[in-house]
Amino acid sequence: MAIWRFEAIGTRWEIETGHDLDGTQRRAVSAEIDRFDREWSRFRADSAVARLGREGGSLLSSDAGPMLDAYRDVSAATGGAVNPLVADSLVSLGYDAAYSLTAGPPIAAPSQWRNTVRWTRGEVTASAPALLDVGALGKGRLVDLVTDVLSDVPGDLVVDAGGDMRTRGAVVRVGLEHPYDPTAAIGIVELQDAALCASAVNRRAWGDGLHHVLDARTGVPVRTWAATWAMASDAMRADAVATALFFDGGPELADEWGVEWVRMSTDGRAQRSAGCPAELFTVRA
Repeated sequence: MAIWRFEAIGTRWEIETGHDLDGTQRRAVSAEIDRFDREWSRFRADSAVARLGREGGSLLSSDAGPMLDAYRDVSAATGGAVNPLVADSLVSLGYDAAYSLTAGPPIAAPSQWRNTVRWTRGEVTASAPALLDVGALGKGRLVDLVTDVLSDVPGDLVVDAGGDMRTRGAVVRVGLEHPYDPTAAIGIVELQDAALCASAVNRRAWGDGLHHVLDARTGVPVRTWAATWAMASDAMRADAVATALFFDGGPELADEWGVEWVRMSTDGRAQRSAGCPAELFTVRA
């Protein structure tokens, strides 16, 4: 397998193919990543979503409908714990565009976010300035988009964006990284024509107990679950469920969507869905 490694959207990508991608194929991948970043990155002052946060108005994007439909479902399932307006809560704790990592007081995200944010298949509109954060599922969405860009590339394919991945063709064995020891795994799963996304409190962590997985209802980082993994046919839904699993209602949403999962508590116990194919090495809750 040929491997193309590069950095984009603040993470390391690895794309494995049967043969080296040519210049046209690589440019197409880079163009799609740049397009998504220019539209949806709250870390870019020139992005469309940053403008929405400053001014309100509308953002034209083919990703608007799929992502916000999923956000609506995840928000409902978790009782509002997941909310696309959590960006200001993250900024208040120091996870801002400048990565200041200087924490202020926690603030809750607006619970009635759908009164401000409305969308269609190809457009999102904010009736007042509203900074969206699509981190709960956006990287998974982009993995799907890159996979689609490479749909004409023959043979096996693995698109891996910092551990959120989608595979095509041959079976791929993937270790589930221990959240407190990156040299160890809590289990192994075999993927074929499927996606695996993960989230953990040790990633994007700073300060005393501060990390990027917040309960939008309080603006406070979660404490019960340390890491989650979700397996689905597409990476966006896997990514969304990986976030939802930090909260009550996440397992029920996964069941509704047909997503298999594993999650590990902060005291080292693991739970899994009934049909999860992963082989676990740790204690089950």
